Amino acid sequence: MATDPVCGMTVDEASALRTERDGQTFYFCCEHCRQKFLTSGIRNSPASDRHHGGATVKPASNAKYFCPMCPGEESDRPGDCQKCGMVLERNPARVATADKTIYTCPMHPEIEQDHPGDCPKCGMPLELKTVSAEPEDDDETRALARKFWIGLALTIPVLVLAMGQWIPGVRIDQWIPRPVSRWLEFLLSTPVVLWAGGMFFGRAWRSLKTRQLNMFTLIATGVGTAYVYSTVAVIAPGIFPTSFRQHGEVGLYFEAAAVITVLVLLGQMLEAKARSRTGQAIKALLGLVAKTAHRVRDGLESDVPVEEAQKGDVLRVRPGEKIPLDGIIIEGRSNVDESMITGEPMPVAKGVNDSVVGATVNQTGTFLMRVEKVGSETLLAQIVQMVAEAQRSRAPIQKLADSVAGYFVPTVIGAAVITFVVWAVWGPAPAMAYALVNAVSVLIIACPCALGLATPMSIMVGVGRGAQSGILIRNAEAIETTEKVTHLLTDKTGTLTAGKPKVVSVIPSSRSRGNEAQTDKSAIRNPQSAIGQSLLTSVPTISGDDAQLLGLAAAVEQLSEHPLARAIVDEAKEKKITLSPASDFESTTGGGVSGKTGGQTIRVGKEKFLGDSGVTIPDDLKQVSHQLQEKAQTVVWVAVDGRAVGIIGIADPIKETTPAAIRALHDMGLKVIMCTGDNRKTAEVVAKELGIDEVRAELTPQGKLELVRKLKAEGKIVAMAGDGINDAPALVEAHVGIAMGTGTDVAIQSAGITLVKGDLQGIVKALSLSRQVMKNIRQNLFFAFVYNALGVPVAAGILYPMAHLLLNPMIAGAAMSCSSLSVVSNALRLRKVKL
Repeated sequence: MATDPVCGMTVDEASALRTERDGQTFYFCCEHCRQKFLTSGIRNSPASDRHHGGATVKPASNAKYFCPMCPGEESDRPGDCQKCGMVLERNPARVATADKTIYTCPMHPEIEQDHPGDCPKCGMPLELKTVSAEPEDDDETRALARKFWIGLALTIPVLVLAMGQWIPGVRIDQWIPRPVSRWLEFLLSTPVVLWAGGMFFGRAWRSLKTRQLNMFTLIATGVGTAYVYSTVAVIAPGIFPTSFRQHGEVGLYFEAAAVITVLVLLGQMLEAKARSRTGQAIKALLGLVAKTAHRVRDGLESDVPVEEAQKGDVLRVRPGEKIPLDGIIIEGRSNVDESMITGEPMPVAKGVNDSVVGATVNQTGTFLMRVEKVGSETLLAQIVQMVAEAQRSRAPIQKLADSVAGYFVPTVIGAAVITFVVWAVWGPAPAMAYALVNAVSVLIIACPCALGLATPMSIMVGVGRGAQSGILIRNAEAIETTEKVTHLLTDKTGTLTAGKPKVVSVIPSSRSRGNEAQTDKSAIRNPQSAIGQSLLTSVPTISGDDAQLLGLAAAVEQLSEHPLARAIVDEAKEKKITLSPASDFESTTGGGVSGKTGGQTIRVGKEKFLGDSGVTIPDDLKQVSHQLQEKAQTVVWVAVDGRAVGIIGIADPIKETTPAAIRALHDMGLKVIMCTGDNRKTAEVVAKELGIDEVRAELTPQGKLELVRKLKAEGKIVAMAGDGINDAPALVEAHVGIAMGTGTDVAIQSAGITLVKGDLQGIVKALSLSRQVMKNIRQNLFFAFVYNALGVPVAAGILYPMAHLLLNPMIAGAAMSCSSLSVVSNALRLRKVKL
């Protein structure tokens, strides 16, 4: 057998078409493939790497089928190529879009298997590890509901038969003889215990085989004891001694076994419904994904599934549509609603070269975008992956619950045995009956499940709530540690400030005259300072003189690629200033630029550059220049025909949210330290304006790392916030690394928490979230510990000597079901918490 070098089909050498090339014989399935071979440079090649006229045909990694002869002809189903008619081949290099289905336990995430089942440790049903946007078949809840309702229908008559004598005006024994009633209780309760409650016995048996005793061990032991005891009492009552009899009859506890089974089923059903809601945050994110994209190729637009879009594809996005994938706008402008990713309700203006995120909503304009990230590389996919992993991680505080749970079940069984012995020896008549009932109550009321669920339920809901607000938490340990943070180290550029130069002051020479005090108030945009609120609002309004000065400078600077030139041009465009064309452009390295526009010679640059060109510099303008420099602004001078006409102040503006965030951090008791590689003067100006506690300037990455180590050695709990590669070592070393989502991939990968929006307000939200999650966990643990610490002794009969009060096993079963349900319900409150 041979392989067709064109299509990859296996052919019989005896009957196949053939040809020779370079002394080698090639075999073909049909004349079409042979002709393709003869007219191209094809040699032997694998099916996923065919040649087209000498050029390799490489299908997309997510393409299921492709044509080996025609680039770009791909499909998600078998068929023929629309261009050449060849049968499409399966792509052997295809990367599966879905991970292997894995099931795991919410209480014991180390338990994983590839099929549904129960956890061998705690007995809980396993859940899908990866949340899907597709609606899930809630078989667990439906099965529990079916068993609960059928069990309830059978239990009610059992309860009436057993308790009818205590119902006023009802004499069951007159209607149904007692011997018949006892057999009816047996017949009705048997399907309840063995069918509806059979799952409890199965899980208990597995717990014994794996030596991982759990809640179901206790339930099965308690219910099984009551049921077996009562069954023997019905079938062979004569074997029981007098100590088991009351009024000559052996008591039955079918109602206790049946009611406990139904109550536990109810608790399991409600808990399953509640647990299914813990993944709603991720499902909501997954549901945002666009299904189709408008791909533009060679001027033609076609609709394709998002999965088929590749890096470099140009997509058109219209108003009201979801942005299909992450990319960069190459044509057009719009406002984009990014609230589903960042949690911020205000739309964000987007233009050429601005990045857009898949699943966000385009609002007002139409634009073309170039795809930069697909599949698992997209921000939404990374969010889902990070959140899914974090929800399954374990917080250090859970070690306490785990250590207690390890001894819990054996201790409860021991307590039940002691209860039985004490009541059997010292209890009132019928002593053995009392001993049995109280021992069963002890087994039933204890709830290790409440202890086991206390931490993971809060973590799952809290991580999902954070994702909805643009806070991505890598693991549960980050949540616990963040709550304890005492010192926040933050970079300046990109964290406190916008990270790019922006015009913050425009001072025409006509407004620079007058006394110094007047100059400081009128010449500079903000009366408080030129850095601070002025940096937040840039130049909010602009006068005729300001516009003329900015327009002249931008007319020349539009021909320059210098960052400061870009800042001036961007400001002019933002203020809707029309730029005149410039000619005779010249650039002096380290000095400035010059050119002609409107018959005037314009020079823009440093003061020395203008002076060397013979421009006269007025003293009053020099004075204003010094004031701006004191406030960490870079001063750009503008001259027209040899005369200085004004100055422009440029700085890295503080983000609008930073001042309020710093105040909130102080209110939360944190000490804020700025650590930056920038010069000390600029850093101190920003720190003073914001009220930052301490400044460490001109630091190298090693210097930041050493600062973190020094604070840790002093016993401080340190969080480090940064967005650059130079911040990565300190992010890793800190107790909690917080990366700005607008920063580098290296910074994000080094951090325990990532803020999608990338401003300091996100840190405030992250701290608030961690504190509320940990508070919720402590509430759950407190309730679980206190419930079990009080419930077991009461069930054992500790109140009987004082108040003649005993706990009915049915009440114990109800209390046990409520305990685990209350833990899950309390955790779900985090979904509505305000950040």
